[in-house]
Amino acid sequence: MSSNKTVLVTGATGLLGRQVAKAFAFHDWTVKGTGFSRADGKSILKVDLSDAGEVERVLDEVKPQVIVHCAANRSPESVDSDPAGARALNIEASRSLALASAARGILLIYISTDYVFPGRPGEAPYEADAEPAPTNLYGQTKLDGEKAVLGVFKEQGKSELGVVLRVPVLYGEVDKEKGNKESAVNILMDTVLKAAEKGAEGKVKMDHWAVRYPTNTEDVARVCYDIAIRYLNETDKPSLPRILQFSSEDRYTKYEICQIFAEIMGVPMDRIEPNSQGNDPNAAVQRPYDCHLSTRALQDLGIDVSTQDFVGWWRREVRAFRH
Repeated sequence: MSSNKTVLVTGATGLLGRQVAKAFAFHDWTVKGTGFSRADGKSILKVDLSDAGEVERVLDEVKPQVIVHCAANRSPESVDSDPAGARALNIEASRSLALASAARGILLIYISTDYVFPGRPGEAPYEADAEPAPTNLYGQTKLDGEKAVLGVFKEQGKSELGVVLRVPVLYGEVDKEKGNKESAVNILMDTVLKAAEKGAEGKVKMDHWAVRYPTNTEDVARVCYDIAIRYLNETDKPSLPRILQFSSEDRYTKYEICQIFAEIMGVPMDRIEPNSQGNDPNAAVQRPYDCHLSTRALQDLGIDVSTQDFVGWWRREVRAFRH
């Protein structure tokens, strides 16, 4: 039985976008995605999100009730190497998508990041209304994207249609062609295997300072669906919070994640060394120490914030990721 509801997922060929599309399809929604290089013209429409006219045309064609905006430049190093391109996608494209959504009465869920926070020792967990202060350009562009989206809906008198969902570093099922490099967590499996190879030389220094909360893309996708349903069905829409946060409670450094992968795969870790010195002050990208997100706002809405166990998931799935 069809729900007669349609969702548009931007970045639908990406790590998170694919799972968001699956989550809505599971509930019998019609799902359309936007992509660019990997669009098939059917379920994934080729859309240049920086072209406002193209965005409006697609919204009029698809007529979604909900948009989940996953498309972003989400690599801090990539943002630093192309600041103009990152601002165009993370901020300006988000602004024009919000304008088009507000004009058509569409609920927009903007996916943001824990990197909007400074992550200073002792400050986490951050509540949704805590003061943002990004330590790098990636975090700043995503924060500016949040402000652009929520600002547009407010200016248009449609505040109830804009919602931000902040998430931490993600892991999960990767695209066969792109491989583990799709995720800053999955890629560590390749690092561990390469370091354990016969003939591998030298030591690999791995961060053992910053703590991360790797969260499965399937869990984030489920929460996106639950938010959409909650916000569409609420009779007192203005009372709903505009900023939500979701995160696993599994807490690891990158070095500890490597230890887990090595143990699961039964390979040695002797060539990987822990680096607990923190940020190199000369490094282009300064990473926060601990940006753990509080999920209180989601819990207050009655949305399930449970997540898959990190170690358990990898024990089950590890064979699919060994290349």
